[in-house]
Amino acid sequence: MRIIFSVRSLLLALGMLAISAASFAQVSVGVAITIAPPELPVYEQPVCPGDDYIWTPGYWAYGVDDYYWVPGTWIEAPEVGFLWTPGYWAWESNGYFFHEGYWGPQIGFYGGISYGFGYFGHGYEGGRWDNGRFFYNRSVTNVNVTVIHNVYNTTVVNRTVNRVSFNGGNGGINERPTAQEEAASRERHLPPVAVQNQHVQAAHANPQLRASANQGKPPIAATPKPGQFNDRAVVPAREAGAIHTPPAGSENNAARPSTAVHPRDLPAAERPAAPSTGNAKQDQKYQQQQQKLQAKQDQERQKLQQKQDQDHQRLEQQKANEAKKQQVEQQHQQQTQQLAQKHAQQQQQMQQRQQPAPHPSQPKKP
Repeated sequence: MRIIFSVRSLLLALGMLAISAASFAQVSVGVAITIAPPELPVYEQPVCPGDDYIWTPGYWAYGVDDYYWVPGTWIEAPEVGFLWTPGYWAWESNGYFFHEGYWGPQIGFYGGISYGFGYFGHGYEGGRWDNGRFFYNRSVTNVNVTVIHNVYNTTVVNRTVNRVSFNGGNGGINERPTAQEEAASRERHLPPVAVQNQHVQAAHANPQLRASANQGKPPIAATPKPGQFNDRAVVPAREAGAIHTPPAGSENNAARPSTAVHPRDLPAAERPAAPSTGNAKQDQKYQQQQQKLQAKQDQERQKLQQKQDQDHQRLEQQKANEAKKQQVEQQHQQQTQQLAQKHAQQQQQMQQRQQPAPHPSQPKKP
């Protein structure tokens, strides 16, 4: 698996706090993954715990080196009239980026992903606001009518027959935002509320929710309220979602995963030899270019390591708690991976420039 950190990246904290400018005016986590997220598992919806709770569907997030399941849960709307637009993964030129969900007066684009329970690719059919109160559509929402009386019944036909969890790319959902969804994305938004962020952090910390551990079938697929992973009403997945793996032999040394947190943890870079052109002067020039690039990259590694060491010293002086230390380590890993990717690209560009020009007598490739 290869991890590519985008130059747009600002912060990666537990795989869900980094944000940057993104297409469709929806913020996205600034980390691209080259392995598609697993399919969505099949699970039942816990009963709605009370009035004005909005369903937020489960999804696959990404940690340091693996996808993990964030259980679906019921969240109280932060404002009357606000609805939840789920986040989604999308293929964007060099990997899968996650577009963060948000609260707003209208449902925006969420990749055409069918998360179920009213989220069938576009819009939301699970309920609606009416005169300051939220009414639930019982045909797709699990509501106890002895507790919640604001209900209605409208049959919804869900024509989606797959559980694909990402938009675009090979095998992804081929959907684009409608004009209404684009307009919704430009309206006033609220980011995930504090209990949602805590819910994601708890999922990230639970090893059972890692895709490699549950094989796409999380034991905690949904919860009645955020963070209640031990509640009796917790729902396990009924069917697993398929996990994607890279084709055998598809990744070379430069594309192997790296869990390095600091520059000193990176493996020694393999410096390619300058090509032999048969021209001693030209070969010497190429060798000097390689040495110059190597010296520059070594200097950048050392500079970043010194900066990160200073961060560690500052944390010790401030007697920072574990949460703050973990956040800084996530930032360090992002910085290190971004630097490694930059250096790999520089080496590739150097090799391309140093390719010997074809001999005039050789026929040109069509």
